[in-house]
Amino acid sequence: MEQRWSNWSGSVRCSPKQVLRPESISQLVQMVKEHAAEGRCMRVVGTGHSFTPLVQTDDILISLDGLQGIEQVDRERGTVTVLAGTKLKRLGEALYAHGLAQENLGDIDVQSISGAISTGTHGTGIAFGTIATQVVGLTLITAAGELLECSEEQNPELLKAAQVSLGMLGIIVKVTLRVVPARRLHYVSRKISLDECLESIDRLKQENSHFEFYWFPYTKWVQIKLMNETQEQVNAGSIWATVSQLVLENGLFWLLSEACRLVPLLCPLVSTISAFGVPDINEVNHSHRAFATPRLVRFQEMEYNLPAEHMKTALEEIRDCINQHRFAVHFPIECRFVRGDDIWLSPAYQRDSAYIAIHMYRGMEYKPYFRHIEEIFKRYNGRPHWGKHHTRTAEQLSELYPRWNDFRRVREELDPQGLFLNSYLRELFYGN
Repeated sequence: MEQRWSNWSGSVRCSPKQVLRPESISQLVQMVKEHAAEGRCMRVVGTGHSFTPLVQTDDILISLDGLQGIEQVDRERGTVTVLAGTKLKRLGEALYAHGLAQENLGDIDVQSISGAISTGTHGTGIAFGTIATQVVGLTLITAAGELLECSEEQNPELLKAAQVSLGMLGIIVKVTLRVVPARRLHYVSRKISLDECLESIDRLKQENSHFEFYWFPYTKWVQIKLMNETQEQVNAGSIWATVSQLVLENGLFWLLSEACRLVPLLCPLVSTISAFGVPDINEVNHSHRAFATPRLVRFQEMEYNLPAEHMKTALEEIRDCINQHRFAVHFPIECRFVRGDDIWLSPAYQRDSAYIAIHMYRGMEYKPYFRHIEEIFKRYNGRPHWGKHHTRTAEQLSELYPRWNDFRRVREELDPQGLFLNSYLRELFYGN
């Protein structure tokens, strides 16, 4: 019986020959040894939240859902070691049970920890790097079927290659994370004008631990989201708040999105309706719960990393481009900030960064819109998010990443036969 797989957005589909679900690291090691000897191709899948064909394969697809949970807590060092298939939502709750938390997260918590770090997934806040910067050690199964430890003490250079590796260096089976004491966040959401937001952008990102904003196309409005640590008691999570998120923010938005799909001319109106529906929120929650937002309406996404100082001018160009071409788009544009890092394939490598993400409702034409906005990103030395749509080539990417050739060298040393490559990655990294 043919096995079929699709990612969350439906942009990637494949029919792997085998889907393997190991229940232990030793079982996975044996699988790698057997299939490497046969000259097979193996790709690891998390929850399919990448929009690019990172795991697409007609050969072997590996799910790490059987490798979940916290393996060790080291309070003295402030670290935890977790199995690589652990989903972020489950990890957040497990850490909370130990009185701990991750220092920062994105707004989706369904990904596996290994998938989140391997693609450079991030949250927001100028004092915080991507989730991969929380990694102080990891364990890989290499193409030779060997367990390889990478940490700040063991193979430190390899760690910098493996923290964001797109699954190309081997199969990550354990991740050691730097963690912080569990904390509560005061979350504020409100609507302000785009002009006011852009004029206040430096102050807002300096004064708030976590600051992001969403601009609604064809309107003058943005939703700003601010989160800061607090000692106040939790007051979030009421039944009404849950109903509001699931029914109003997701259910109603799905109906409006369907209307846009059927009648694209409605997009400016729907964007305006969405802007006027921005909720005023003032609540306190545990950090891992405050970061997460349910995303039930499916979409396609492109996201680029730009030097932080270009956020304002790039967004103004995007606004002018949308107004000029009248794209059928009603999803807001998401804008966040991330501290620079030293991870070889991180889009935030050696620069404090702004991330700008554009979305299109699933089933609507997105390529012309994405193509025009991508040209703007390119003018600002933009680096694409590895898990989001983009059209960058191996030659272009090699100019954007100073350690590009170093990464390729390490990959070729660890996996000379390309056990962990697929056709998309061969094209993306080697142009063939």
